[in-house]
Amino acid sequence: MSGPELVWSDAAAEVHRVVVGPLANDVYVVRCRRSGSAVLIDAADEHERLLELSAALGVTSVLETHGHWDHIGAVEAMREVGVEVWVHPEDAARLPSYDQLLVDGAVHQVGDLRVRVIHTPGHTEGSTCFHLETTPVLFTGDTLFPGGPGATHFEGGDFTSIISSIERRLLRAFGDETIIWPGHGAPSTIGAERPHLDEWIERGW
Repeated sequence: MSGPELVWSDAAAEVHRVVVGPLANDVYVVRCRRSGSAVLIDAADEHERLLELSAALGVTSVLETHGHWDHIGAVEAMREVGVEVWVHPEDAARLPSYDQLLVDGAVHQVGDLRVRVIHTPGHTEGSTCFHLETTPVLFTGDTLFPGGPGATHFEGGDFTSIISSIERRLLRAFGDETIIWPGHGAPSTIGAERPHLDEWIERGW
């Protein structure tokens, strides 16, 4: 598996990515350059690697995009070393344990950085995206990928809901330059994905 690698940065923030587990999950660390504190997005798997990465980059909290098994395998290991795990209430029961509940529209402070919580149900009831405010960085979990929405045939999935979430909470809310960093695979942009919404609706997945 690849990483960790620095995949985006500006004067205030760094975004690091590592790929872990049998489903090649993308795990991201958003780090405040001034304070050195950081948040990890999706404690997916390979907990020893994630603990090492977290210690090196100053991770103090975990934000879970949703509660499917491949995104939560390292949750307990992170909590054991004192890292708080946050998840949306509607996905909390899928986690083996957690510390705090995410609220739609709330801001998670990481040093000088502000990470906004965006509830985007559809892949699961509690699926959540995270926007690093004042930047083009948007973490979409398994809600939006290059080429369309995440799968909705698993427990908690609903195609109508995920399309509504993508259209209302992502495509309408963010500009074309916004970079989407999904839960698996390569990034894309809102501008690249926006023109294809009707195609996704027509094909039904």
